[in-house]
Amino acid sequence: MIRRGKRLLKIAAALFVLLLLLAAVLFFFPQIFLCLDSGPAKADVIILLGGGGSPHERPERAAELFHQHAAPRVLVSGYGDDYLNRYFLMQDGVPRGDIQLEGDSRTTRQNAQFSFTILKAQKIRSAIIVTSWYHSRRALKTFEHFAPGIKFYSRPSYFGYQHHIWQGEFARHIYLEYIKLPGYWAAYGVCPF
Repeated sequence: MIRRGKRLLKIAAALFVLLLLLAAVLFFFPQIFLCLDSGPAKADVIILLGGGGSPHERPERAAELFHQHAAPRVLVSGYGDDYLNRYFLMQDGVPRGDIQLEGDSRTTRQNAQFSFTILKAQKIRSAIIVTSWYHSRRALKTFEHFAPGIKFYSRPSYFGYQHHIWQGEFARHIYLEYIKLPGYWAAYGVCPF
């Protein structure tokens, strides 16, 4: 009986150490878990999500992909910065006629739901999601969950990927993803894996 108790205690201690190591890796290297990049892809449309650590990071990435002919159009999704993002896209050479706005969504879930309505009506079969690297896992998994039948790719912006930029509000955005991921899983069934 004593042997069994010692063995269970050793297993519990080993699990605790492993959990501590995992927590340290996730804290110091969130890129490993939070960033999903599908790599080069072609699609029917690029979906540019509002927000980000820098006002230019996401539209610059979407314009870059547009000019690489990854997709012929850009759907800008997000309340409040949809017009600003369209302006940045046009400044980067994306023609106004190739940009569509979805300006009602206020959350990632709404980005997916409201964009899906547009994509479904236009018979879109594939889309590239452009967001910040730290938001890319939740964004991709949310779109896959709420927009069935469409193939999604993730091509995030890498602004702030290097640790020396993580300060103040930007760092808060990164670490809040660790709360939002299980929150989306519990509230909406969006599995982060």
